[in-house]
Amino acid sequence: LPVAEIGVGITGFGAFFILLGVLLYFDSVLLAFGNLLFLTGLTLIIGLWKTFAFFFQRHKLKGTSFFLGGVAVVLLRWPLLGMFLETYGFFSLFRGFFPVAFGFLGNAFNIPFLSELYRRFQGTSSMV
Repeated sequence: LPVAEIGVGITGFGAFFILLGVLLYFDSVLLAFGNLLFLTGLTLIIGLWKTFAFFFQRHKLKGTSFFLGGVAVVLLRWPLLGMFLETYGFFSLFRGFFPVAFGFLGNAFNIPFLSELYRRFQGTSSMV
């Protein structure tokens, strides 16, 4: 369990470095570091064998090849092309999770604080 918590932190840092790398005009060093942290954190969260089993399922091999190929292209200092490949691979790999995530976001507005914030935001945006 503590390893999974460390993995969440490392994955968060990876996402942060990827975002920072994109914001700084596709800085290849930040993107490469973010990719390595993201993959390491994911492995620590779900375990080495489950990570391997997730990425190398027969129906996910296309997405895996684009994602890991994009990571390799970023490491070879072609960040823009690598990030395009990674993005396509990411959406291909995780498309089954998106309905669950969007369903959660839809239910998140039932939480008292968030629903009040949402109502306030809706009220101000309609005036514009």
